[in-house]
Amino acid sequence: MSAEVSPSAEDSPAVEVSPGGVSLEEQAGVGGPDSFQRLYTPHRLAYVKGEGRGRDDECPFCSIVGMSDEDGLVVARGKAVYAVLNLYPYNAGHLLVVPYRHVADYADLEAGEIVEMAFFVRRALRVLRAASGAHGFNTGMNLGHVAGAGIASHVHQHVVPRWGGDTNFMPVVGVTRVLPALLGQTRQLLAEAWADTAPDE
Repeated sequence: MSAEVSPSAEDSPAVEVSPGGVSLEEQAGVGGPDSFQRLYTPHRLAYVKGEGRGRDDECPFCSIVGMSDEDGLVVARGKAVYAVLNLYPYNAGHLLVVPYRHVADYADLEAGEIVEMAFFVRRALRVLRAASGAHGFNTGMNLGHVAGAGIASHVHQHVVPRWGGDTNFMPVVGVTRVLPALLGQTRQLLAEAWADTAPDE
């Protein structure tokens, strides 16, 4: 059985400190050192534990309809659909266009819902270009859990603004997204830009 070799001081990462302020070298525990550094995010524990989430049978998109725009992060409301900020955005300004009616499959939407959804997506592109100078966009839907839908029971379309150089090591290495503004600030900025943008006909 070969002995484990500790990395030299040159190869070792900087001393990491646990959330309690104790260096990991001083903290008791099991396991050997590795080359990974840890980024502790204790504020995410509430999300992981499911705190603040509704019951499994509650739809967040249906709940948002009864909230104020500020509390629900709603950017704009139409007759059949609304635009809302993604609570866990892929990029700053990540919008979702959602029908009010609780429908899982795009194929089951009514003609009026499909038309207004398309107009809202187009207006969202214009608003995000005007408000943030986005260089491009990812738009689309994930229909069903197997397709990657986080909320598969209520259809919604993603509108994700993109900028040249907006990909970096943080999502890949740190599983962390860096966002330049708080969601409430982004919602207000986009809501004002939405009001200033000519409505679709």
